[in-house]
Amino acid sequence: MSSDLRPSEAAMNRFPPLSTSWSALKALLVAPLTVALVLLGGCTKKNSDAQGDGATKEVSLAIWANYLSPEMQEKFTKETGIRLKISNYSSSEELLAKAQAGAAGIDVAVPSDYMVGVMAKTGLLLPLDATKIPNKAGLDPAVLSREFDPENKFSLPYSWIITGIAINRDLFKGSVRSWKDLFTNKELAGKFSLLDDVREVTAAALRVHGYSVNTTNPEELKKAEATLKEVRSRVKMFTSDVIDPLVKKEVAVAQGYSSDVLQAARNSGGKVEFVLPEDGGTRAIDSLVILKGSKNVEAAHALINFLLSPEVNASFVKQMMGGPVVVKAKDFLPAELKVNAFLYPPAGSITKFEYLHDVGEATRLYDRLWTEVRAQ
Repeated sequence: MSSDLRPSEAAMNRFPPLSTSWSALKALLVAPLTVALVLLGGCTKKNSDAQGDGATKEVSLAIWANYLSPEMQEKFTKETGIRLKISNYSSSEELLAKAQAGAAGIDVAVPSDYMVGVMAKTGLLLPLDATKIPNKAGLDPAVLSREFDPENKFSLPYSWIITGIAINRDLFKGSVRSWKDLFTNKELAGKFSLLDDVREVTAAALRVHGYSVNTTNPEELKKAEATLKEVRSRVKMFTSDVIDPLVKKEVAVAQGYSSDVLQAARNSGGKVEFVLPEDGGTRAIDSLVILKGSKNVEAAHALINFLLSPEVNASFVKQMMGGPVVVKAKDFLPAELKVNAFLYPPAGSITKFEYLHDVGEATRLYDRLWTEVRAQ
């Protein structure tokens, strides 16, 4: 190399050797990079917590009104450290509409049996991971493998109920033994309520005529519609929450779910009587499901497993009076509930009570009927 092209000593002093220059540069870069990584790690953990892994601190549950006591909510949070956010709905159709709209913020829901089938078919549910729900092993086989979810792929039972007639005996002394009695008794005009549920109300009218609650026959549905239109002017209100109206004597008679009516009977000091209609009706299994848009899947499984433990199921039965689904829950119940005919029905006593099924395309017939009846 020519001496003219060799760097001068002054230039060498201005630009240190490469090894020295890299050391300095590395020193300048490492410190801020280390800080950035620490900060990024903290953010990553926070994001991980929010995305529903094992560190999830909240889970949301959409459930029927009065279907979960404050004590049970507190117990879940105390045992798991997971906050429980509750919302309610008045019908399975309302829940379906929320799910179809994206169900923002809902992780676990408790639809009625036939609605589980509808939601599964339309891709609104996540398959359950049975390995994360060990309490499944203690469930009563009688409430498993129903036609709406034969393999219990998407759902597990939470409770079962029968729909019947509630009578506040302080307000009405007469006899109401069937849906026909309720619909034709002129003394009850303006004094009774029906559920805010198209399938339940239509089912009652169908049973008046001896038809299946799952009929898809347009002529049979027309007869049910005519019956409901005739009685519509005598209905005081449509509500799925019948406890307060019965206890506070806002209505004398109400169509209601067994769990609510038995609570009303307890809260009224035995003034409310529950009648299983002689012409039959519906029974249902309310099921636990995880919505497809859940952000907290791990916590959702933890909630379902919690609700299906024997002690918690027994607590639910005692407080909410819903039918038990866990076999060993009976061990934790007081003597009077172990022999309650509405919690442990005698063989053959509810043979006229059908499970509601998904009626497919006939749903539009039910919806049209409901619109016509409510519009009056």
